[in-house]
Amino acid sequence: MESVPALAPISVPAPQPECLPAPDSAPAMRVLRLPSTGYGAALALQRRLLEERLLGLAPDTLILLSHPPIVTLGRGSSACHVLASEDDLRRRGIELWETDRGGDVTFHGPGQIVGYVIFDLRIHGQDLHRFLRRIEEAVLRALDELGFSGVRVPGLTGIWVDGAKVCAIGIKVSRWISMHGFALNVSTDLSYFDVIVPCGIADRAVTSLEELRGGPVERGAVENALVRGFAAEYGLDPAPRVGSREARQERVVA
Repeated sequence: MESVPALAPISVPAPQPECLPAPDSAPAMRVLRLPSTGYGAALALQRRLLEERLLGLAPDTLILLSHPPIVTLGRGSSACHVLASEDDLRRRGIELWETDRGGDVTFHGPGQIVGYVIFDLRIHGQDLHRFLRRIEEAVLRALDELGFSGVRVPGLTGIWVDGAKVCAIGIKVSRWISMHGFALNVSTDLSYFDVIVPCGIADRAVTSLEELRGGPVERGAVENALVRGFAAEYGLDPAPRVGSREARQERVVA
C-alpha cells in the first residue's frame, strides 16, 4: 500500500471573536475548493480536519476537489468487483487504494467533483442512515438547481438520473464527526468505470452531467450549486465572515 504523502504545513488559528456568528445567524460552513489532489494527501487532510472539528477548532467543512485516476475499495468491497489486474490499472495510469469509508468499489478521476464532508453529527443528529439521506438530499438540491432530475433508488445509496448513477456516496464517522462523502460525475471519462463494477452494482449504468446534457457543464456552476445545496440542507452559512481567516483556500501536496 502506498504511503500517505505529507501535507504542506498549514496553520489553523483558533476561532477569533470577530469570526463567530451572531446569535441569530446560521452556523458557519467552511468551503475548501482545492485543485486536483492526490488521494493520500486528501485523506490526511480529512483526518486532520476531523480532529479539529472534534475539538471545536474548525466549523463544519465541505471540501471540493478532484483526484488523479484512482480506484478505491471501501470496507464493504469485494475484490471481484475490480475487473482489471493491477498491471492493467498501472498501464492506464490508475492507482488502487484500500480505504476506510463504507461502501464498495468506486472510481475517482478528472472531471469529477469529489466532496468530502467534515460535519459534526453531534449537532446534525447522531443517525448515520439519516446523514446519508441528507447528503443525497443536498446533491439532489444542487442537481435540481442545474436542471437535472435526480432520484434515489430504494435500497441503494447515491443519486441516479434516467436510470444511471451520477453520484456515489460513501462515508466514515469517527466520534460522531464525518469524513469522506460523495463523487459527482460532471465531465468524467466514463470508460474508466469499465475496470470496476461500480459500487458493486452490476446491472446499472454510470453517467455524467455532460453525457446527460449532451454538452459542456461548467464545473464552477456545479460546485456553487453543491455549496448552496449543503448550506440549505444543514442550515449553514457558507459565506466568509468579516475578519475570518478560516475561509481561505488551503492547499495540500498532491
